[in-house]
Order: sequence, then C-alpha cells, then structure tokens
Amino acid sequence: MLLLISPINTEEAQEAIAGGADIIDVKNPKEGSLGANFPWVIKSVREMTPKKMLVSATLGDVPYKPGTVSLAALGASVSGADYIKVGLYGTRNYDEALEVMENVVKTVKDYNDKALVVASGYADANRVGAVDPMEIPKVAADSGADIAMVDTAVKDGKTLFDFMDENLITRFNQEIHDYGMKSALAGSVKKGQLSILHRSGCDIVGIRGAACIGGDRNSGKIHRNAVSKLKKMVENF
Repeated sequence: MLLLISPINTEEAQEAIAGGADIIDVKNPKEGSLGANFPWVIKSVREMTPKKMLVSATLGDVPYKPGTVSLAALGASVSGADYIKVGLYGTRNYDEALEVMENVVKTVKDYNDKALVVASGYADANRVGAVDPMEIPKVAADSGADIAMVDTAVKDGKTLFDFMDENLITRFNQEIHDYGMKSALAGSVKKGQLSILHRSGCDIVGIRGAACIGGDRNSGKIHRNAVSKLKKMVENF
C-alpha cells in the first residue's frame, strides 16, 4: 500500500518528501476536499521532488462542466503532475461522471500518455448530491482512467468509515481490481484505520490530517516525523 501525502505548498512538500511519502499530492484545502492549487505550486513541487517520487495534483471538487475540467487537467499536466486527480463533486450520476472523465482522460493522455488519471468519488456523496461512490469503479474503467478513488466531500470530523464499512470498502477495492486498475482511499483517515484499509486491498491511502502537527488538516502543518511514522506503519503491514 502506497502512502500519498497532501501538502499545500513547497514547505510542506519538503516535509512529506523527507518523511518518505510515496506520492506527493498537491492540493488546496481552502477550496474543498480535493481543492485545486495553483500551476506554479505544482511546478515548484515537481521540480523539488526526487524523480522516483510521483507528484499528484487535484483539479478540485469539479462541476459538471467537461470542457472546464479538461482545461484544468491540461494545466495540471503541463505543470508536471504525474497523477491528475478529478473530484467528481458536481456530477450527479454515472453518465455525467463518465462524460467528464472521458474528456479528462483524452486531454491528459494526448499530452502525456504516461500520466495517470484518477477518478475520485465521495463516500458521503449523498450529503452533496454527487454520484454514488460505488459507481466510481465503472466510471473509471469505462473512461480509460487508471485509478479509482473515494474520499469524503465534507470535512467535519467524520471519516471514510462513517459512510462505508469494511465490507463495502473491500467490495469497492475488489471491483476496481477486477477492472485491472488500482484503488485509492482517503477521507480523514486515522492511524488506527490504516490496517483496515490494507486488509481491504487498498493500493494507495491518501492522508493529510494525520500527517499534520496536531492532526488538523486545515490549521496544522505537515511534519516529516508524522509522515515517517505513517510510512513505517504502512511498510510493516
């Protein structure tokens, strides 16, 4: 299971790198769960990150506007992101989510066929009117994406496990694997929940809060010691 850490700037990115994260995921919590950061931040993080470490960039909690989202995807690609992550926030069903993802995949792969595209749904989709998270594996597969993910849309202290139990998470991962893709899971994940995610077949776990001093994704800052402890936990499973 790979450890994805989500810094908001180059200072935090350096801490994540020093702590041994597998993937450096540039995001902006001020703009939502999968809030997009600026192109120059993505570029700077990619330039400072060792080549063996992959850099991910979130496009935001995106609307049902395939053209707008595709342009954002190209911007993240041009800025150097290896992973392009799409939060399917404004898509209400499979058809809308598929339309967005098909256009993002075409955009990204036309520019860099080695880049990986992530279709991300939300475990608490019912709270924001987004597509059912259990539709995400099929959306990802049918669009030609590389990874299917679930996060939480509302960051109010509730975690992934408040909306999906272990059995459902395992089913999500298994369906993704049946399609021949990788799975990623996030959503205010706590240290004590990492072993459950590993057991469920998760390929990538996304973390911000647990890697921050004080454990707060908004007011805290990522620290290398916290990242290192998480990395050791993951390695020991």
